[in-house]
Amino acid sequence: MQTQLTEILKIKFPIIQAPMFLVSNTDMVIEAMKSGIAGCIPALNYRTLPELRNAIKELKEAKVEGGSFGFNLIVNKSNVRYKDQLQVLCEEGCDFIITSLGNPEETIREAHAVGIKVFCDVTDLHFAKKVEKLGADAIIAVNNEAGGHRGNLSPKEIILLLKEHVSIPIISAGGVGCKADIEEMLGYGAEGVSVGSPFIASKEAGVTQEYKQACVDYGAKDIVVTERISGTPCTVINTPYVQKIGTKSPWIERVLNKNKKLKKWVKMLRFYIGMKATEKAALKATYKTVWVAGPSIQYTTEILPTAKIIDKLTT
Repeated sequence: MQTQLTEILKIKFPIIQAPMFLVSNTDMVIEAMKSGIAGCIPALNYRTLPELRNAIKELKEAKVEGGSFGFNLIVNKSNVRYKDQLQVLCEEGCDFIITSLGNPEETIREAHAVGIKVFCDVTDLHFAKKVEKLGADAIIAVNNEAGGHRGNLSPKEIILLLKEHVSIPIISAGGVGCKADIEEMLGYGAEGVSVGSPFIASKEAGVTQEYKQACVDYGAKDIVVTERISGTPCTVINTPYVQKIGTKSPWIERVLNKNKKLKKWVKMLRFYIGMKATEKAALKATYKTVWVAGPSIQYTTEILPTAKIIDKLTT
């Protein structure tokens, strides 16, 4: 399992523990590093900049040889804290940043100035070429089996397409729940994988036991795509509440989204409302349950320590 990703991040296995809103935390990432992979946390998991700064310091102190850590940045206007978060990451230092949902040019420039690698989420060839031109160190190829915000192409389709047209390393995101899946992605030409949903049901994850148990009880057939979280397709577990409210955006949003002047503000409001709903469901039991997950929960059969989950993926 030695690849370009293991060389770039100095890790034992070509795996990134994917950044997951509310789920990822320092305990998970520390266990990931101890097990020889990279861990990543959304910067938005921290409400304040001092909390983000303290998390970076904790991870730096806990870092071991063969492990690596990074943070995910939402780089579009929906994240009003983006510039401040980037500044903190560059001041304190981390091994890598994963950018999502926007133009990564500033992040690449600022991060590279202090020696931080930048990997960029993409869902198609158009944006892959763009971020390569901007100087990204690798591409996170988000496929149609990813948990949360997903792409439209299958893992094989997007890896082969990007492999043919870009020269920087490709990290496959989505559809990995066991070692055979990792070997399959590497066989297509990926240099590593980003794995998220299997870690929701980890002992270290910062969400409710109900959320974790749902990832055990439900499977791939129970994953549906909804527009009700951020206005763009997002995979969730098809709970009774999701079935009740449906997966399409409310009609008023669909109408307002056709107005060029209002579209940006409608999307920002939907993103905020959706994140609050997700937070409520993840952190306390509620009948209004919207649990984000991908089809790779098919392989989740019990709640385990992070180290055990990584052992299942690598042995």
